[in-house]
Amino acid sequence: MTDLLSRVLSRRTARTSDAAPPKGPRESTWRLCKELSPLLRLLILTQLAFNIGFYAVLPFLAEHLGTAIGMAGWLVGFVLGLRTFSQQGLFVVGGWLVDRFGVRPVVLAGCVLRIAGFAWLGYAEASWTVIGAVLVIGFAAALFSPAVESEVARQAVTWEEDGRGPRTRVLALFSVAGQAGAFVGPLLGALLLAVDFRTACLAGAAVFVLVLAGHLWLMPQHIPGRVRVRERGGARVLLRNRRFLALCCAYGTYLLAYNQLYLALPDEVQRAAGSQAPLSWLFALSSVLVVFTQLPVTRWAGDRLDLRRSMSAGLLLIASGFVVVAAARPAGWTGTSGLLPAAGFVILLTVGQMLVVPAARAWVPDLAEEGRLGLYMGALSSVSGLIVLAGSAATGFLLDLGLPAAVPWLVLAAVPALAVVVLPRREKGAGAAA
Repeated sequence: MTDLLSRVLSRRTARTSDAAPPKGPRESTWRLCKELSPLLRLLILTQLAFNIGFYAVLPFLAEHLGTAIGMAGWLVGFVLGLRTFSQQGLFVVGGWLVDRFGVRPVVLAGCVLRIAGFAWLGYAEASWTVIGAVLVIGFAAALFSPAVESEVARQAVTWEEDGRGPRTRVLALFSVAGQAGAFVGPLLGALLLAVDFRTACLAGAAVFVLVLAGHLWLMPQHIPGRVRVRERGGARVLLRNRRFLALCCAYGTYLLAYNQLYLALPDEVQRAAGSQAPLSWLFALSSVLVVFTQLPVTRWAGDRLDLRRSMSAGLLLIASGFVVVAAARPAGWTGTSGLLPAAGFVILLTVGQMLVVPAARAWVPDLAEEGRLGLYMGALSSVSGLIVLAGSAATGFLLDLGLPAAVPWLVLAAVPALAVVVLPRREKGAGAAA
């Protein structure tokens, strides 16, 4: 009888434990932050600050180029793609420099260039000066972003190997910090645009002045466990790594889709609302979703999906977001109801992003050579940048053709959907990433 009672009580306890509601995202995020090393906390706060400065300007760039400077639609698309290419496309250079010289000097150089680029953009009035400023802004991120991302990924692997939890939790928190910055940035930019675009640019530069000062003070000269690589030949091996290149191509289609927040979405918002004022709120919606649901989504995906399935599900959700707008465009809705398809697109794109980004970043250390993580993290973005450069110019041209309203959005939907086929198969014995 005692044994029976013990078994019943143990089963009840197990069921109660299993059924206990999970802790809220705020509590989980705070608990995870407290468990991180000081270096990881610095890097994650850096991502937050980076995005505040960046998103105070970028969401409003297309409107500025088209209205204030008078660029044609295809040229606006090309400039936005050029910005992405000079950033994402040159990440491989930044990654190589990180492996060669370490994290601290590369981050500091990137901050200096970003300050100069934003100040230049604020005063640029001709097309060639805008292009020059955009190239400097992009290359600045090509320096500091691979440095920060590769070190976060390396620290996340160490976290996992120490038995403290899956690496995707750390990478998800990194995404949360980035999106928190992406939430604050557009709101700050919208307020500053009440003055003018130049003021928004100078405020973005001021944020990077603070980041530069923080890293001069807090970033260690040498990070334990990080070895600088002197040997050449890493790029040749990388280019023969078919599984890694396949991952890059699939990730590039996600970035091309994400770039439509700045190209196709503003046109849709302008059509539906008669202005781009709701754009800030749609960016805020995306950021709030990531800040409050990224960690729960990562936990859910980690319990059920490996890295490939997580990326596949994310890409298909992104494709469905484009389909939502394509299905609604023939109706020609305007006003509040006209903004609902755009909101649906943002929600599906954001949920897809929450599945794709941590999985892709967690996958890279498994595919990279020893000591070449910076190069590989940079190459992940560089190949993607090439895709975005070509795809953005093509998208701008497509939007200017006067095709039936749904056609451009259906074409854009096909790109991430087809990328699922490109994803490499996971090797037997590979962990589930979560």
